[in-house]
Amino acid sequence: MGRVPRKAANRRKQVGGVNRRTLLVGAGASAGLLLAWGLWPRTYRPNLNAAPGETVFNAFLKIDKAGRIIVIVPQTETGQGVTTLLPQILADELGADWRTVGVQSAPISPLYANSLLAKEWLASDWSRLAGEAGEWAIDQYATRRALMLTGGGTSVPMFHDAYREAGAAARVLLCQAAAARWDVPWESCDIDNGIISDGGQRTLKIGEVAAEAADFDLPDILPFRQGQTDRLAGQDLPRLDIPSKIDGSHNFAADIRLPDMLFASIRQGPIGNALLKSVNEQAAKSVTGFLKLVRTDRWVAVVATNWWAANKALDLSDPVFELAGAPVSSASIDVALERAFSGSAGQRLYSQGDLKSLFDNATILASEFSVAPGLHLALEPMCATARIGDGVAEIWMPTQAPALARAAIAGALDMAEHEVTLYPLHAGGSFGRKMDFEAGVQAALIARDMGRPVQLLWSRLEDVVQDRPSAPAHARMAAKLGRNGAIEGWLAKVAAPCAMTQTWDRIAHHKLPHEASRDSAGASTRLAVAGMELPYALPNWAVDHYPAYAGLSLGFTRANAHLHGAFFTESFIDELAHQAGIEALSFRIQMLGGNPRLAHCLTTVGAMGGWQGGIEGSGQGLAVHEMSGAYAAVMVEAALDGGKLSVGRIVAAVDGGEQVNPDIARQQVESGLIYGLALAMGASVPYARGMPTRAILGRMGLPRLADIGEVTVELIRSTARPAGLSDIGAPPVAPAIANALFTVTGQRFRQLPILSRT
Repeated sequence: MGRVPRKAANRRKQVGGVNRRTLLVGAGASAGLLLAWGLWPRTYRPNLNAAPGETVFNAFLKIDKAGRIIVIVPQTETGQGVTTLLPQILADELGADWRTVGVQSAPISPLYANSLLAKEWLASDWSRLAGEAGEWAIDQYATRRALMLTGGGTSVPMFHDAYREAGAAARVLLCQAAAARWDVPWESCDIDNGIISDGGQRTLKIGEVAAEAADFDLPDILPFRQGQTDRLAGQDLPRLDIPSKIDGSHNFAADIRLPDMLFASIRQGPIGNALLKSVNEQAAKSVTGFLKLVRTDRWVAVVATNWWAANKALDLSDPVFELAGAPVSSASIDVALERAFSGSAGQRLYSQGDLKSLFDNATILASEFSVAPGLHLALEPMCATARIGDGVAEIWMPTQAPALARAAIAGALDMAEHEVTLYPLHAGGSFGRKMDFEAGVQAALIARDMGRPVQLLWSRLEDVVQDRPSAPAHARMAAKLGRNGAIEGWLAKVAAPCAMTQTWDRIAHHKLPHEASRDSAGASTRLAVAGMELPYALPNWAVDHYPAYAGLSLGFTRANAHLHGAFFTESFIDELAHQAGIEALSFRIQMLGGNPRLAHCLTTVGAMGGWQGGIEGSGQGLAVHEMSGAYAAVMVEAALDGGKLSVGRIVAAVDGGEQVNPDIARQQVESGLIYGLALAMGASVPYARGMPTRAILGRMGLPRLADIGEVTVELIRSTARPAGLSDIGAPPVAPAIANALFTVTGQRFRQLPILSRT
């Protein structure tokens, strides 16, 4: 035991048999988890390993005797910068030297549950009606199941306070340890740039007192750092993951190498309920390096001494699958969506005012829109490495849902979850694709069959065929304009399957993709029309959802249903502005009186972009969007040249609250803008006979550097709580482009991708 402070105020405080420090260690001093701690204190203890010389301060921080600050991050780094943002919050409150900060992935634990994403994902109409009780129920469900989820821009909003409190707690404990050495009140001590001082001549390095500091206790009220000088928060600090990515030392899934490791490539059937019928194993054996063909009812894999040999042998084996039911095609998807409008499962999910009496015998303006399913197309295909021993399994893979992935792997191997160790890796791109984890399950089964470590890497073809794209959707939009050009009534009818419901059924309930697609087909949910709750102040409006069975397995994506929701809404708003004879920016502003943050973004982007009023030939288009506490306005300059779309300029103004690292915030928005541009230009394929008709990136019409001109992002200064910005840039880009093209062609583009590709 280290020294115990003399002051009575520093004695341990007991709360229901659990001291306050234990509460802080487990829950980041979050009041929402105090009850859970009182009920299950043992379940919530940190399960961090400490190397010699390291001291565990709480669930988010270790410090070693050399003064290295090791921040524990439960979120998956997919390129969005989360392994810099969360450590920056903690280091700022601790007073650390940024050069001493490192990152370690968190083990699976209820302490790291992302209840914010769980609430967004799982909230039903019932839980909304239940209010706080419904939120509490989802929070407890997420915590009990250790739902460590990355997605939806929730990482910083979810963990901001916990990391700030963890840093503050460590600073207090270190100051207490130093004060005990100096025999001064700990309140007179502080930490700056990694050095503890008492305001006078005495100083200590953090590592010198780290071990003894952990034995002190926190005060009843946790003090936070005061003053704004020399603060790390708000600075454009360099990302912690960049150096290793530049020099090539950063390990992605395909970089893992284990002793005696083999390599595998896999082939699965066409989209739908496909079973393996036959395979030519003799042909596969002709490839040098071939070792074994591993098959199940639904896939076949070839294992070899190198991946090229495995994939070559797999091609020669010519697997044949038998598909139950009609194969999916683009035509069948369109028919299913249109048929949904006449079905009986439609439900009004948003409603305000009285549309029926307003629309009766009135002149209505109407338009129809369609959005094709959008592929993820991450640079890193699905990949996992597995090593199965006697009662022990180890898996190396990137995953946005590690606890659910571990449970699925354990179930497939008929092992207990504690016998499976999952090593979470950074993802080489995801956009939501790594929320699914089938590659980890497959790698584990192949490794068990081989009795040796196996790395499974999907080919690019397999990655495209087996992608879980965003939802296709059709919309019928209708509105009534008043004499002054104001919108008096607005009705949106949307036919779409729900990709998020399908994803949850796969990853949480272990349904096969075709089962999840079929079982969710009749359920109307707000998740399928997210982004269509109007940001504008209209007296009468409604949104109806018509669930559809498109026969396509869909998945979690960047911005999810906001992608088609914003396209429908902002494209139709522009049409109404034109019909009303009102300039598009002013038309929007007159309806944003109750939404000052979005209005500020819109006026800012108009000023920055040199908005010309949407006049004929300007090639300028506008769109706005809000989601999860973030607000964005986008202006683009676009043109058609020889039937090819080009975007010469993108200007975005974003209010995402007080950002921890403005440079990373701009990176996230820029990435979202390009993602939205990709959806407008390509990132989608036609389907025929249960297969995509293209699987080569170069044939998908994706934007190249030559297609993209100047990109400008302005972050609006704000003192609001920080919002995640990884998604907000994507939804408004496509409607802004469609609106811009109208000014140069006189034609409305009501489909995504904007230019159809066969």
